[in-house]
This record gives sequence, C-alpha cells and structure tokens, in this order.
Amino acid sequence: MTDTTDVTDTTDVTIVGAGPTGLMLACELRLAGVRVVVLERATEPTAQSRGRGLHTRSVELLDQRGLLDRFLAVSETFSVGGFFGGVRKPWPDGLDTAHPYGLATPQSVTERLLGERARELGAEIRRGCEVVGLRQSDGDGGSGPASADDAGVTVDLADGTRLRSRYLVGCDGGRSTVRGLTGIGFPGEPSTVDTLLGDLEATEDPGTIAAVVREVRRTQLRFGALPDVDGTAGVYRVVVPAEGVAEDRTTPPTLDEFKRCVRAVAGTDFGLHSPRWLSRFGDATRQAERYRDGRVLLAGDAAHIHPPTGGQGLNLGVQDAFNLGWKLAATVNGWAPEGLLDTYHAERHPVGAAVLDNTRAQITLLGSDPGATALRDLFARLMDFEEVNRYITGMITAVDVRYALGEGHELLGRRLRDLPLARGRLYDLTHDGRGLLLDRTGRLSVAGWADRVDHVVDSAEELDVPALLLRPDGHVAWTGDDQDDLRAHLKRWFGTPTP
Repeated sequence: MTDTTDVTDTTDVTIVGAGPTGLMLACELRLAGVRVVVLERATEPTAQSRGRGLHTRSVELLDQRGLLDRFLAVSETFSVGGFFGGVRKPWPDGLDTAHPYGLATPQSVTERLLGERARELGAEIRRGCEVVGLRQSDGDGGSGPASADDAGVTVDLADGTRLRSRYLVGCDGGRSTVRGLTGIGFPGEPSTVDTLLGDLEATEDPGTIAAVVREVRRTQLRFGALPDVDGTAGVYRVVVPAEGVAEDRTTPPTLDEFKRCVRAVAGTDFGLHSPRWLSRFGDATRQAERYRDGRVLLAGDAAHIHPPTGGQGLNLGVQDAFNLGWKLAATVNGWAPEGLLDTYHAERHPVGAAVLDNTRAQITLLGSDPGATALRDLFARLMDFEEVNRYITGMITAVDVRYALGEGHELLGRRLRDLPLARGRLYDLTHDGRGLLLDRTGRLSVAGWADRVDHVVDSAEELDVPALLLRPDGHVAWTGDDQDDLRAHLKRWFGTPTP
C-alpha cells in the first residue's frame, strides 16, 4: 500500500508539461470526461516560437476536433516550396488530403489556442509546479477501475505537495524529468554540432541582408535570416552554426556570442540588437526504449528528440497525443479492451523511429562539404520525379502514416482524409472524439457500442468500400459489409458491448 495521507488531491490523469503535446492530450482526455491536471514548471507561457509549422496531418486533426478555424484566423498557409535537407521543391499535385497545406503558426500561438480549448473543456492547468519525484503503486496497470490505494501514480512537487492520479503522462520535453524518474532508457546519438537560434532586431538594410543570406546559403544551409517575424517589421528569425558543442545547452547564448557566429559565417552581423530571445540546439537523436512503464507514459519530446530539420518535432508530439488520448480515456473509463493502451507504443514508436531516420538523412544533406553538396544535387534531381516528391512530402507531412492493423483493404490502418458527405463533411462528424461507422449499405449496426461509436449512413461517393470503421483518431480500423466481422472489430477496438 502507498501512504496517501499527505496527498493534496487526486485526479484521473496527471500530464506533466503544458506544451503543444500536453495540451492536445488534455483536450482529448476531457472530450471523454476524464479528469485532467496539467502541471507546468514555468510560471508563464513561453514567448519563444521555435516551432512555427503545423504540417498537413496536424491541420487535419485540428479540423477533426473543430479547432481549425481558430488556427486559420491567426496563421498563414503554405503549400509550396517543400523543404527536405536543403532541397526545395513544390508540393506534388493531388496529395491525399482535403487540406493540401500547412500552417505557419508560432508555437506560442499554438500553445495559447490549445490551452484555451483545454480550459473550455474543463482541464486544470497549474503553472509553477515542478515535479521532483514520482512513485507507482502496486497494480497491474490494466484497464479496470483502480482501488483507492493500490493502483496509481503519486508525484512529489517542489513545493512539498503531492498529487495522486490513476495515470501520468510525461510531456515534459527532451530533458524529461518523468522519463528520468521512471528509468526509461533514452538511447541514441549525442549532438555533434550546435546551432544558435533567436529573434533579433537588425539595423542593416533589408535588401542587403537578403542578398547576403542568398549568397551564404549557396554553401551553408544551416544559416538563415527570416524577416518580419510574427508580422513585426525589422525583427528577424536568425539561425546560425555555433562555434562548438556546448556542455550545457540550457544556457542561452549571449548577444555577443550570437553576433560573433553570424560574422564568422556572413562576414557581417547585420547590426543585430535587442534580442527577443536566444537559444541553442543540437543535432542529438534519441528515442525512449518504451513509451509506457505501467501507469506512466511518455509523449512528444519526452519520448523522442531529433534535429528540427523538416519541422516535424512539434507535429510528431501533437500526433502522439492524438493517438494516446482516446486509448487512455477508454482505459480510465473502464471500457478499453485488453491491450488497447499498449497499442500506443506499438503504433507510435515506429513512427517516431522513422522521423529520427529521415532527420538523420537530412542532416547529411545539409552538410557543406563537397560530398554533401553532390548528394544534395542528386537528391534534387530525384525529387523532380513525381513519385519521389510525393513520397517525401507524404513522409514529412505525416499523411502517409499507416499503422500495422493486419491484412485487409489498402485503407486499413491509414487515416481517412476529410470526405464530402450528403450531410456535409466527414470531419464535422468527428468533433466529439468518438468512433464512427461510415455505412454506405444502411444494413449495419453498432448496437451495444452506441455509447462509444456513432453510426452514419451516407452515400459517401468517394469511397470504394461498402462501409468502414474509424477509430477516434481518424484511422481506419475495418472495412467491409459483414455484420459479424464488424462486431469482432468493434470488440477489438471498443471493448465489450453494453447490454
């Protein structure tokens, strides 16, 4: 038994970290009525906007939950000039999505909008709360109701208080306290190069800055200066190779160090001054050995870190949360079939590993030596082939992710794009985060699962299957027209039917 006499309060799920991953997870859990407390060490929301891109799959999941209009109102869209390892090509035509674009949304705005939605749904977000310890109680980590004392997680906070929950999810970044306290291994490669990043004002003429950047980037693709950051004239987002590899990457560079590095690469520092923020990052590539340890789970950068090439990090974390949320909610609410929560690791760990591999490849392409330059030129010619461009774009935007759900139709395991229906749009029917049977036959039934799965009878003319079953994350779990086969798959993904 665990001593809970000094526990301040209890909840269903504790989320550590109020970044995009943690906030998206809080939204998903609250849709299912799960009590959620989000603990964030920082006392104020970040003003830094390192992650500035939401790729197509993230745009889709925002639409699936009715959040896209909020983001479109404060974001610019992009759909051309795809960037992979320094190779710029237009996106291919006919990408398998109703949203063939990304959103240029600063991370600070993404966190604000997701935080607002999480609070609307009833999540509690506590700032200034640093986790310093955690203990899992005896328990099987299964899907049944937890006893008062023998199945759960207790976290110790720096202020001496404790919080108890049935499950805990570490969304607390690459230096995850939760991962360290749980003892989950984080193998991979350490950083070999550092890069400086920051938003600063510049006194140099914008035309001169643009000309210098163009010339330098002919050989050094780790350098750049993006003007008018967040719509502010005269403020540049500057990225530049650092002088070496820092022992402590948590300490930001000084303005003098930053300007010195810019001069070393560009021959001028553009009169940079008045930094909004400065930071450094490395090219370390690591992945947690497992995404679950009993009642503790990891998501986002706590589960995987990689270079920011391709702008995939924030997206990968948000998509982790989208996969985990409904499964964890089903477990807490008591209807999850056996093993459902374990499919989180089984499905998302390979996706994370694939992203790590493509960022490793991109780092090689970004090199400035003759071999890297020749390889980049060859890769650029290959991407002129439509099939290659489509493959690369699908990989970076995550629209090609397919979970291994067994043999079957080519849609099985894939996310389904938004479809026009007789009654409107498919994604308009997914805002509540439930399963959905899209039935073109009108002969099927979800009786016994109607509290978890919606039944929509519609012609859905763009589909070439009689019916399909969508999980709450929008991935296809079944196709066909046989009621008995459907019932077997309903039980596999949505548990025992109610009487």
